[in-house]
Amino acid sequence: MPRFKMTCLWAAVALSMVSGSAQADHVNIVSAGGSITEIIYALGAQDRLVARDTTSTFPQEAQALPNVGYVRALSPEGVLAMKPGLILAEEDAGPPETLELLREANVPLVLIPDVPTSEGIATKIRAVGDALGVDEPANELAKQVSAQMKVVADRAAEVPEHSRKRVLFVLSLQGGRILAAGHDTEASSVIELAGAVNAMNGFSGYKPVSEEAMIAAAPDIILMMDRRGSGMADDAAVLSLPALAATPAGQEMALIRMDGQYLLGFGPRTAQAVTELADHIYGPAGS
Repeated sequence: MPRFKMTCLWAAVALSMVSGSAQADHVNIVSAGGSITEIIYALGAQDRLVARDTTSTFPQEAQALPNVGYVRALSPEGVLAMKPGLILAEEDAGPPETLELLREANVPLVLIPDVPTSEGIATKIRAVGDALGVDEPANELAKQVSAQMKVVADRAAEVPEHSRKRVLFVLSLQGGRILAAGHDTEASSVIELAGAVNAMNGFSGYKPVSEEAMIAAAPDIILMMDRRGSGMADDAAVLSLPALAATPAGQEMALIRMDGQYLLGFGPRTAQAVTELADHIYGPAGS
């Protein structure tokens, strides 16, 4: 059974564990996933939140909540210490051992489908709304976001094929070795939504890339998460790496940095993030 269908099946089972009164009441909620937390705030249900994970950095007031760790490295003790009545987590939350222990503790756990597409965002919003018992506001939010994503898609469609920039997403630099995004990644999806081309479409996921492969990919622009202040090299240092210096991006000093959750979260702000990325790549619409 495909992972998406399995996730939806488990979500349905978990939701059946949450009674209608429990959904309506203000049960304590732990959110594991930045986009889920954003959706909860967008739906006005933030008063139910008692804890969040490290990726839940927006809105800023969410950062005042207790932190239960990284979404893929959750501690069952840390989560259960919050005495949640409901745990909402992105479908790649983990590790599996933690999820199993949380289920054994008989706390309703709902894994929210997380597909990095326009349709996937709407599905995610509705799934969160279903878990919270606020279907109508969730449907309205999903419609608004879908309309915004339609504007984004229309703009991308106007970029001629021969004018589409080749964008390389660099996830990290380790000892000068570049970990880049291939297809089937959030980064690749957001690049394509902005009307550009992922320069590393020859492989799936995030993988180290050799200097030869980097030069052959010939990216026009380098895209990175903004991690200034956390030991990340500055723009000049990044673009002076031999693997990048010989590319069009290196020669033109073309590097874009954006907040990682904002850029890759695929939540209510994604249309805004894609528009900002497109503005960086091609200039503001209509200019």
